[in-house]
Amino acid sequence: MKLLFHGAEAKVYIIEPEREKENFYFYKLSSDFLSSVLNEKRRHDIIFSCNKKPLILKARYRKNYRNPKIDKEFRKYRTRIEVRILEKLKDKMKVPEVVHFNEDLGIIAMEYLNGNRLSDVLEKLDYKSILYRVGESVGKMHKEGIIHGDLTTSNIILVNKDLYFIDFGLSFFSNRIEDYATDLHLFKESLESRHWRISDSFNSFMEGYSKSFKEKTNEVLIRLSRIEKRGRYKSFI
Repeated sequence: MKLLFHGAEAKVYIIEPEREKENFYFYKLSSDFLSSVLNEKRRHDIIFSCNKKPLILKARYRKNYRNPKIDKEFRKYRTRIEVRILEKLKDKMKVPEVVHFNEDLGIIAMEYLNGNRLSDVLEKLDYKSILYRVGESVGKMHKEGIIHGDLTTSNIILVNKDLYFIDFGLSFFSNRIEDYATDLHLFKESLESRHWRISDSFNSFMEGYSKSFKEKTNEVLIRLSRIEKRGRYKSFI
C-alpha cells in the first residue's frame, strides 16, 4: 500500500494484489489497514478480485469533529454518488473503472491509470486540440446532468492519447445552468492560473463543449459571463 494523496475528505492509495491466479488478481484489505485508514476500528478483512493490477483505493475517513451518525451517512452518501457517476459516465467518456466499493466504509477501488496529469504536460503538446477534446468530454458530462465540481487540468490524466477524467469526489447531479457555468468557470480559472501562457485557448475548449452540448451552450455562456462579472465586482469592492 502506497499513500498517494491525503485530502480533506479522503486518502488515496496504490494497492497491489496479494496473489494472482490465471491473470486474475486477489486483493486483501486487512482490518488493521482499514482501521488505520478510516480512523475507526474494523474487525473484518475485505477480500475481492478483478483482472487489473495495481488499483487505486480511495477511502473517505472518519472525522472526529463530526457527529458520528452524520459523518457515517455523509461518507456513505458521497461514496454512493461518486460510484453512480462513474458508472453512468463509463460509456460516454474516459473515466476510471470501478472494480469494488463499499458504501458503509466509504471506500472505492478503481483501475490505476498509468499516465500524466494534464496539468504537467498540456503546454508541451498540441494544447488547442487537447482542450477541444476536453471541452467535448465536459459537454457530454453536462448533457448527462453531471457536474464535476473540481474541474481542473490536474484532474485529467493523459494515458497514451486518451483523456481520463478523475476525482469525482465533489461531483453531483444537476440540470441547473448555474451549475454547468460554475464548472466551466472553475476550469477557465485553472487555465488562467496554471496555464496563463495559453489561457486564450479556452475558446478551443468551448468549441468542443458546444459540439457535444450545443442545445445548452448559449445559455451556459450567458450565465458564465454573469458569474465572471460577479467575481470582478467582488474584487473591486
